[in-house]
Amino acid sequence: MSRIKVPRKSTAIDMTAMCDVAFLLLTFFILTAKVKTEDPVPIDVPKSSIQQPVPESDFATISVGSQKAFFGVEGTDIRKQTLTQMGEIYKTTFTREELNRFSTITAFGVPFSQIKQFIALSSEQQKKLNQPGIPRDSVSNELSNWIREARKATVALHNTQLRIAIKGDSKEEYPVIKDVIGILQKQKVNKFSLITDLGGGGGAAPKK
Repeated sequence: MSRIKVPRKSTAIDMTAMCDVAFLLLTFFILTAKVKTEDPVPIDVPKSSIQQPVPESDFATISVGSQKAFFGVEGTDIRKQTLTQMGEIYKTTFTREELNRFSTITAFGVPFSQIKQFIALSSEQQKKLNQPGIPRDSVSNELSNWIREARKATVALHNTQLRIAIKGDSKEEYPVIKDVIGILQKQKVNKFSLITDLGGGGGAAPKK
């Protein structure tokens, strides 16, 4: 008796559902990823064995490089409020457009007398500008004012304390870092972080 041969059929796998999932995941990662911001000056951060992610809100960074100090704070609402409060100190008013433009600036290093001109520049022009740094001397300690007003704005808007980190070049001379730490201590900010590099990734090592 002859055996009945069952006709072979090609196996077909529908990949439509898998492709949909892949594109959904890709879209999710693109929308939630945070773009890495460029430093106003090249900064070679020191290495560290401690890994602690940098917060994405209620967080300010004081960058130090080329003997200059730069300031940046996370949160568009905090940036607007901080600029408004600084304007009250220096008797300067800002338009709604200027406030909106400033809210997109992640870090800057110009005296307050030049802040309006800096805001008016395009993002590319701001990157190319050789910023002189924020004054931090005893005559015009504007850096101290920026830090203090940003702390006030964070408490007023988010009812929490502003966390602060120092991002300094590993080859930066000690007096500049000392000036920044001295400003923080005068405001009784004795707990801050030092931003370091860990295997190519950034992290904040807490300091007391």
